[in-house]
Amino acid sequence: MTLHLELLRHGETELGGGLRGSLDDALTATGWAQLRDAMANAGPWQRLISSPLQRCARFAEELAQQHGLPLSLEPDLQELHFGEWEGRSAAELMQTDADDLGRFWADPYAFTPPGGEPLLAFEVRVLGALQRLHALHAGERLLLITHGGVMRLLLARARALPRSALLQVNVGYAERLRLTLDGRGTLRELG
Repeated sequence: MTLHLELLRHGETELGGGLRGSLDDALTATGWAQLRDAMANAGPWQRLISSPLQRCARFAEELAQQHGLPLSLEPDLQELHFGEWEGRSAAELMQTDADDLGRFWADPYAFTPPGGEPLLAFEVRVLGALQRLHALHAGERLLLITHGGVMRLLLARARALPRSALLQVNVGYAERLRLTLDGRGTLRELG
C-alpha cells in the first residue's frame, strides 16, 4: 500500500537564516503567519508527524488541535546537525572556512562539517523514519512538519537526482510538497 505524505517546512525563525541544524529556535511572528497562510484550506490528513524542534512542533501542536488529529513527534525528522557550523551563515563561513564550505557545497556526502553529522547517516536516519511510518500508516495521509534539509533529501530521492545535486534543491520557508511512498520504498513527487 501507498503512504501519502504532505511535507511542510517550518517558517522563519527568531535567529534567522544560516545553518540552524539542531539549534532549537522559536518561530517569529512572520514564521507563524507563513505557516498559517500555507495551511489555509490544506488537508485532509489522518495524523500529523513533526520534528520535535520547536520551530516545527509548536505549529504542529496548534494544527493538531484545530483539526482534532493525533500528533507524534519523530526525532529522526530533525534537521542535519552541522556541528561547528551551526548558527553560522554561508557568508560568515566564506570568511573563515571557504575551502571546506566549497567542498561541502560541491558534494555534501563527501565532506562533513567539523563535528557535524555525516550526510549518509542523516539519509539513513530520515529514510528509516519514513520506512517506520509506512509500516505503521500505509494507506493513510500524513502531514510531516519538518526542515529544509529533510525535504531537500526526500525531493532529491523522488527526483532521482545524483547525490552531488542535493544542495541544488531549494525548499523555502513554509513550503509544502506532496510525495507518495510505496511498499518498495520508492518516493514519488506529486504535482
